[in-house]
Amino acid sequence: MTTVDGAQVFLLPDLGEGLTEAEIVEWRVAVGDMVTVDQTVVEVETAKAVVDVPCPYAGRVVALHGAAGEVRPVGQPLITIAPADAAGGEPAGHATYREEERAGSGNVLIGYGTGHGGSGRRRRRPRLAVAPEPVAAPAALAPETASVAPVVPAPETASVAPGPLVISPIVRRLAREHGLDLAALRGTGPGGVVRRADVEAAVAATPARLAAVPDHPEPAGPPAAHVGLAPAGAGDVVIPLTGIRKAIADKLSRSRREIPEVTIWVDVDATALLETRAAINAATPDAPVSILALLARICLSGLRRYPQLNARVDTEAQRIVQSAAVHLGIAAQTDRGLVVPVVRDAQRLTTGELAAELAATTTAARAGTLPPARLTGGTFTLNNYGVFGVDGSTPIINHPEAALLGVGRIVDKPWVVDGQLAVRKVTQLSLTFDHRVCDGGVAGGFLRHVADCVERPALLIATV
Repeated sequence: MTTVDGAQVFLLPDLGEGLTEAEIVEWRVAVGDMVTVDQTVVEVETAKAVVDVPCPYAGRVVALHGAAGEVRPVGQPLITIAPADAAGGEPAGHATYREEERAGSGNVLIGYGTGHGGSGRRRRRPRLAVAPEPVAAPAALAPETASVAPVVPAPETASVAPGPLVISPIVRRLAREHGLDLAALRGTGPGGVVRRADVEAAVAATPARLAAVPDHPEPAGPPAAHVGLAPAGAGDVVIPLTGIRKAIADKLSRSRREIPEVTIWVDVDATALLETRAAINAATPDAPVSILALLARICLSGLRRYPQLNARVDTEAQRIVQSAAVHLGIAAQTDRGLVVPVVRDAQRLTTGELAAELAATTTAARAGTLPPARLTGGTFTLNNYGVFGVDGSTPIINHPEAALLGVGRIVDKPWVVDGQLAVRKVTQLSLTFDHRVCDGGVAGGFLRHVADCVERPALLIATV
């Protein structure tokens, strides 16, 4: 909590899941509006989802810190509220402050976060994407720090803590991937916390330092990351890589970089599966079952037989962890990009319950109403790219999972049945797997089991 001239400044809260920033999508209030405790004041987009942020104060809006489209770091001012009754002074403000914040309960609420005490007292100008600061070395931030406290910050930091203050695992991972020593970075976050922007600034500055030889001094120019790229020309469309789009790019790049993936595929006759679905829906018209739900049920059967694919690789501990539960991810295309909502403990659900949960989850994902926790933690992903009218794909594994089953479109094709040529409903199944967790025998066995159950659904009953 921060108080300025009797007004209370609400800082962008920790939205959970290691997120360090959010992009303002739409303000729900304007300067001069009256707000109540827990009223939604802004809609923001994180790397996980679009979140409504409620304000823990009541009063009159006197300032909005940031415009739509601007990215705000966690812990920076978001909105300033003046008490409705100025005569009440600070006690009135405290009366409207949430008990959870005053007690420091530790409960992280979606779009809210927990209290950070004095961490919000240090205010800085918002970092703009077009400003040159990110290109400069982190030490360039020292004058700003010096303006807050007269003591030289470097010795003070060294005497207080032997290592850097880093909260986000994303920041640690990013530094590790680029070979940066976090102890050498000066954090610009509250209390000296090293943020992602600090690491990115150091990464951007590294190539510039390497290129700056004594006999070739050059004036400051475009960031090193843009060397070799032609500038945007007239008519070009420039799309900032932010929010969910950036999260997708980062995750897919990491998956392709770290996972030695292999894809195998097989064509299957899905005629019997379609007939089984029709029979189920005729018997239970109030609880229809989709083809996706039946395929999910078949995958669960296969994962019970081949648990090696329901796993993840822990590179730091040098081990493979096979999950006891199946948290099934369902790839869903939304207006904001590709997301993978997760159905937790899918192995505990009946086929009907699984169908209902899949329908509700994908609908909420496309509407953008799922909390960030529902978009992470999967152990295996099912991807129906047949909805795009394509037959096959070599998808990228959803890191840190170890496998992904893809399903193509179901179309009429000639097929040999009992020695006779017939027209059948045919689809292609593809399995992309992490070769570190298993060899081709396990992957092939899983895919063959899935294919057999699709062609002869009675086998599924025998294995459940």
